[in-house]
Amino acid sequence: MALVIGAVTVVYTNLLVRRLSEREQQQIDLYAKALRFVINSESDDTNIQFASTEIIEANKTIPVIWADAEGTVLDYRNLDVPARLNEAERERLLHREIDEMRSQHPPIVVELGAGLRNYIYYKDSVILSQLRTYPLVQLAVIASLAVVAYFAFSYSRRAEQNRVWVGLAKETAHQLGTPLSSLMAWQSYMKDSPRFEGEPVVEELAKDIRRLEIITERFSNIGSVPVLKDEDIYQVAERAVDYLKVRVSRKVVFKVESLLPPGATARVNVPLLEWVIENVCKNAVDAMDGRGSITLVLRHGGRNHKQIALDITDTGKGIPKSKFETVFLPGYTTKKRGWGLGLALAKRIIENYHKGRLYVRWSEVGKGTTFRVLLNA
Repeated sequence: MALVIGAVTVVYTNLLVRRLSEREQQQIDLYAKALRFVINSESDDTNIQFASTEIIEANKTIPVIWADAEGTVLDYRNLDVPARLNEAERERLLHREIDEMRSQHPPIVVELGAGLRNYIYYKDSVILSQLRTYPLVQLAVIASLAVVAYFAFSYSRRAEQNRVWVGLAKETAHQLGTPLSSLMAWQSYMKDSPRFEGEPVVEELAKDIRRLEIITERFSNIGSVPVLKDEDIYQVAERAVDYLKVRVSRKVVFKVESLLPPGATARVNVPLLEWVIENVCKNAVDAMDGRGSITLVLRHGGRNHKQIALDITDTGKGIPKSKFETVFLPGYTTKKRGWGLGLALAKRIIENYHKGRLYVRWSEVGKGTTFRVLLNA
């Protein structure tokens, strides 16, 4: 609609400009004829008075300069010439005006007889000039409003998405709370019961309960502002990988390397960062069809090495360059099962909660992919 309004305004204004320009052209032609008549007339009659007062003096808007063949200015009208200027300065100003007028319109020749000529120079009136620029100003205003509307809409959409994420996270954490409490009670009962003494199932149940507690904590952190602490980033990556090793195909080889000084820390929320690493690695396992290698490398990153970079490289199918941003959109997935939320959630955790970045650093179809996580040191 803004484009339509702008286009209609430009077309209509140009029509008005053209008509006003034609009218000013007719007015200045009449002005030249009246001036020629006054100069060439030898008597002082009513016609001369009419031409002088009703035509020449009536021009209140069109800037005009009357000069002879040698360029000497004889008269001028509707020009802002400061009174403080001396004669030389005034002449320079008027000749600059003549140059500008000549660039807009050819001068009108006034024949005086006996081969003598004067010239009338003129340019568009202030009203016509303003009318020419009006569509540009209006288009600029419309464009500004369109930009503001776009950013307002984008902000509203992101805010709505955030509310959905937070609401889903809180509801999930709430729903997990009740069965988790029940499982903890059953595990405590079995642990204290002689009937289950020495049973490995009790210890396995405790591990699963701890896992559910971690998941609940993660969802709770998404639903609120997470606490960031200085953590040993290598140990965090090691724990996340150790958890994954026993839960994915044995044909997937994991390796964690660090190019950082021992004990290097980053400001992170451990449960959320481990979740990010798990999501990216699980995505890599799917891309490799359960066979290949995943290497995590920690190094300095960002400008002046003020950030820590975690590069996660797989030997999977790779991602086309056109999909580098698309893979992070909610709902995007190449699998037959799944919601396509893993990478979207990981990106949100890193960028919204850790104020870092998650992006595809490198990928080549058929060779693999490297995701980079940038964290604040």
